[in-house]
Parts: sequence; structure tokens; C-alpha cells
Amino acid sequence: MGKKFEGRGELHEGDARSAPYPVSRLGAVVDLVDIAREISLADSHINTRVSSKLALIADQIRHLQSEARSVLEAAQRDQALHHAQCHFKRIPGKLYHLYRRSDDSTYFSMLGPAEWGGEPPHAFSGSYRLENDMSWTPEAELNQPDDSGERVQRLLKNL
Repeated sequence: MGKKFEGRGELHEGDARSAPYPVSRLGAVVDLVDIAREISLADSHINTRVSSKLALIADQIRHLQSEARSVLEAAQRDQALHHAQCHFKRIPGKLYHLYRRSDDSTYFSMLGPAEWGGEPPHAFSGSYRLENDMSWTPEAELNQPDDSGERVQRLLKNL
């Protein structure tokens, strides 16, 4: 490297920009307190960034848990509807009406409550459309717009 400097190691003789220590009296004094302050500030920034990312992940986990609950509830409902008594062939795309007998058993009918003259033989539990994937859609949800395609388009646009 360079010459020895009064017992303190080698003297840097290269360019000042590559010196391992300040070589100009005009440069800022590097103090251990300054270095410690910089390290503390960096730690603070890193902790803030990591905390915000972990909070986002926690929100996503809560959302996924909610979605999982919805899927399981829909699966239980669909399973119960498939177990309802039915004396005709179920055709996907058709609307069927569910009734509950006094013994709590359920059955499907092609006749809605209004078609019974307002006096159905048993308690009306709801109307459902059988889908191609063998799931059931409640009548109240049939006219709701499906915005999933729009959401996918927005996500693809942001890529």
C-alpha cells in the first residue's frame, strides 16, 4: 500500500475518494456517535418498512380466511341442497323451489310459492338455480352483476 505513518498503520497514497479514512481537513468529521445515529436511523426505517409489509400480509390472511369461510359455507349449503328430496331429474340452469316439511326434511319442487295459489303445502325455504358445476345459486343472487372479469382486466392492466 503505502508508507508507515507514526506507528498507526499504512498511509493511503491513492485517490482521496477511495481512502478508508478522511484525508481532507475540509471533510466532515466522522464520529462514532454519527455512525451509531445512522445505524439507528437505518434500523428504524427497516423496522417501519417490515412492519407495514407484515401488516399488509396480515390483512391478506384475514381476507383469505374470510374467503375460505365463504367457500366452506357455500359447499355446505350446496351439499345440503343436493341431499334434498327430489322426484324429477335436476337440469342445470333451471330454478327449483325448496320446501321444508314439519319433520324438518326438505324437498325440491318445480312450483314456486305463488304457483300454489299462495298456499304452499309446506314452509317455503327459498329458490335456487342449479349451475353447470353442480353448485346452487340462491334466487336473490341471480341478477347480481359478475364483476370478476372486470377485476381481472384491471389487474392485467397494472402489470
